[in-house]
This record gives sequence, structure tokens and C-alpha cells, in this order.
Amino acid sequence: MELQNLLRLAPCPMCIFQRVLYLGIGGLALFGFLLPVARLVWAGLIGLLALIGVGVAAYQTWMQAFPALATECGYAEPNLMERLVDWLGMQWPSMFLATGFCTSRDWVFLGLSMANWSLLIFIGIVGYAALLFLRKN
Repeated sequence: MELQNLLRLAPCPMCIFQRVLYLGIGGLALFGFLLPVARLVWAGLIGLLALIGVGVAAYQTWMQAFPALATECGYAEPNLMERLVDWLGMQWPSMFLATGFCTSRDWVFLGLSMANWSLLIFIGIVGYAALLFLRKN
């Protein structure tokens, strides 16, 4: 969100949904810190949310790579993800209001867009959750 404010970026519905997933992963990690006895549960839930994030970020990466083939967010009947993002945007606009397009690459760092970086980060979280899940005490 700070990068959004600093660079005046307009997040798309998929960007906001990924933000929700990051917040969920952070919340579960906090629960894992507070209740380490249920480490397998927290690691499994974090891994599941991160896998969903991999799917969303990979789809957005594809949309940005092939914008002519992609149906832009917001032009069709809203799906469950877009309805959730719209509702969250009405509740807390500064955090969850989606005003951008999913195919736009407004921010690029080292040749990778925000969606590309998000995909890499979600893959890293999946890997780390798998290590936590498989680790012996």
C-alpha cells in the first residue's frame, strides 16, 4: 500500500485480492507465532492461501503478457473475487479500492511488474510453508 501511495499507482481488483491474501497470510503467521503448538495447521493454511496467491498472480502475469487475449477485470459480470474486492473497497477505500486495470504494468522493477514480483513472493511463501509443514521438531 505504501508503494501505491508513494508512486500514485492505481491498484486493480487482482492487486487488491493479492493484498487481502498477504494480510491473511500475515494474520495466520501471527497466530502461528502466538500458538506454535498448531504449527501444522498454520503452515497448511498459509500454504493454501499462498497457492491461491500463486494462481491469481500467475493469471495476472499472463494478462499483462498478453493483454489482447485477456478479458479485462471489470468488463464482464463480476466474479466472487471482484465482488469481495468491491465490498472491501466500500468499507475501507484507502486500503481496498480498486481503480486500475489488471493488464497495465504501471510499476516495473528489474524488468518485472508488480504481478511478477507478487508471483515470486507467493512461490517463496509456498516453499517456506512446505518447509515448516515438513520440518521435524
